[in-house]
Amino acid sequence: MCHQSALPSVSSQESIKIHAKKKKKKRVKFWQGRALQHWKREILEESRQTHSWELKKLRQPLTVPIPDYLFAEFPKAGGCRGKKGEWGGEPSEKRLQAAASQGDKTKHPLNKAASAGMRGGRRRCGARQGEEPRLGAVSRHRAAEEVRADFQRRVPYSYLQRAYIQLNKLEEAANAAHTFFMANPEHMEIQQDLENYKTTSGKVSLVDHEARQHMEDYSAGVRHYDREEYGLAIEFLERALQGYYSEDEDCQLMCEGPQRFEEHEHLDYKAGLYEAIADHYLQVLACKHDCVRELATRSGRISPIENFLPLHYDYLQFAYYRVGDYVKALECAKSYLLFHPDDEDVLENAGYYEGLLEGAVDPATIKPRKEARTLLRRHKLESHLLRVAAAGLGFAYTEPNYWNRYGARQDEHRCKQDQGTFSRIVLCLSSGGPLLYSDVKFVYNSQQLNGTQRVLLDNVISEEQCRELHRVASGIMLAGDGYRGKTSPHTPNERFEGATVLKALKYGYEGRVPLKSARLFYDISEKARRIVQSYFQLNSTLYFSYTHLVCRTALSGQQERRNDLSHPIHADNCLLDPEANECWKEPPAYTFRDYSALLYMNADFEGGEFIFTEMDAKTVTASIKPKCGRMISFSSGGENPHGVKAVTKGQRCAVALWFTLDPLYRELVSPSIVV
Repeated sequence: MCHQSALPSVSSQESIKIHAKKKKKKRVKFWQGRALQHWKREILEESRQTHSWELKKLRQPLTVPIPDYLFAEFPKAGGCRGKKGEWGGEPSEKRLQAAASQGDKTKHPLNKAASAGMRGGRRRCGARQGEEPRLGAVSRHRAAEEVRADFQRRVPYSYLQRAYIQLNKLEEAANAAHTFFMANPEHMEIQQDLENYKTTSGKVSLVDHEARQHMEDYSAGVRHYDREEYGLAIEFLERALQGYYSEDEDCQLMCEGPQRFEEHEHLDYKAGLYEAIADHYLQVLACKHDCVRELATRSGRISPIENFLPLHYDYLQFAYYRVGDYVKALECAKSYLLFHPDDEDVLENAGYYEGLLEGAVDPATIKPRKEARTLLRRHKLESHLLRVAAAGLGFAYTEPNYWNRYGARQDEHRCKQDQGTFSRIVLCLSSGGPLLYSDVKFVYNSQQLNGTQRVLLDNVISEEQCRELHRVASGIMLAGDGYRGKTSPHTPNERFEGATVLKALKYGYEGRVPLKSARLFYDISEKARRIVQSYFQLNSTLYFSYTHLVCRTALSGQQERRNDLSHPIHADNCLLDPEANECWKEPPAYTFRDYSALLYMNADFEGGEFIFTEMDAKTVTASIKPKCGRMISFSSGGENPHGVKAVTKGQRCAVALWFTLDPLYRELVSPSIVV
């Protein structure tokens, strides 16, 4: 069957043709109920304003000359390709010219899945014209989900890197590796390859072939802002905003093509003419509405940068203030308040800027930026139409939180400090609560450890408990436990062994280890949990997410000239991306983890220091030498990148604990098991 992709399929008997038709005696009754009529009026009104050309083309045939590369993208509704250079269907000349000026857009992330279907449609038309014997079955030309996912995660660049190495093209290999790494920051082998390229060839400047320019400008602007280079920060952030709105226009344009609703992929779904039109425009509308998320997501990633667009204005309002341009500062503050009108701190800032301008400029004449107002007004209208349509047509729709306030600008200028009338803001996190146990000794807090939400404690367990726990470990640990059976998951120079609380209790009840010793593992874990919950003054219960006793043993004969880590720098609930200075809270990271702790059992080994770093995974901010009874605890997010230096001699053992505030992800071990 010839593929129809300009509109969703109507039925096997119907073929949509955009021609003037005689009025039918029987009307298809689709718009039923007052809610549906209300929705129809609103969406038609919106269509008249923004898609007048579609309404015109519904009344008459359209045949326009278009270039070959657009054949797959604008097929004729209900038919196949006509004579060369012509195509029946519904795109306007303005739209075709815009698309032609942009070139091939099939690489656009929003259009990847659709473009695969479009190419398949063109092939199916060819197969219908007698090419199937030569091309093979239609199913052979459909890209599988796994293939699409590989391209989304830039897997081909990993192969390109290896191919360039074989050709001795190290510069191209380094750029391919860098491009792959930007989408896969958790890939330790590629990270090591990049370090090798920098060492052997001296290549420092790497190219991301899939970089999005507005993202690059934004990152550069933030870097200059952090260095207090406010003039350069303004230059890059303004350029990033310009690029963002330009990309938004492209994203809106690319949504005009054929769409697919997963809910309508089942065999029983058959749409009439009006249903098909409504479906198409709803899908276009949903696609356009999601451009906000798309433009805030780095290539190869899943999760967007939270609060991405408002953050531009937040950085700019303070940067303009620091360079003395109070008009621009007020303009950007008001632009930010469009998205978060109840942000008390920025409201105070805006009031402060107005005070600085008093007598020189009337603050009432300074308005939020026009492009921000236009985008937000359009976004709200899209949201309203989708909600009304969902209520009227009976499908589920939940409005995402596109501009989460948690994605706030975090630096010293966001700290709540009194500076005249100027407000400074910071995310307030509590710590310094009671330690609950008199024998536990406080060592360092977050400030002394040069970070956020960190604490170092001693004497959490005694020397005797350390020895007993080590004896338990010797009897229950298995090589590769907790690391999917890999005995050397992070470095080939050490052997990893581990065991869980549940396994210890199981061995205790089976008599393979003393039950009292097995219960000790649970008891000290519970003690650590209570200390962490109390010290960080959490107002809800902290649950075990995963508890793991792990030992790292240096392998003899493999310690000379080591330049790797026992455990590479990482964060516990997000994917650390040192190049982008971001931490992506998405799978395969354990995004539900909230706090972490490491309780050490011994000190008779060499190396193995625990380290905190900046988000660049290089700049060490604190180094901790393990010893019996010492515990380091910290929040699990990107604010606390950490790792372990190489263990070069002996065995290093510790109890690793991860906690969650979400009971859905708690570890299935309760006190009733050990009573």
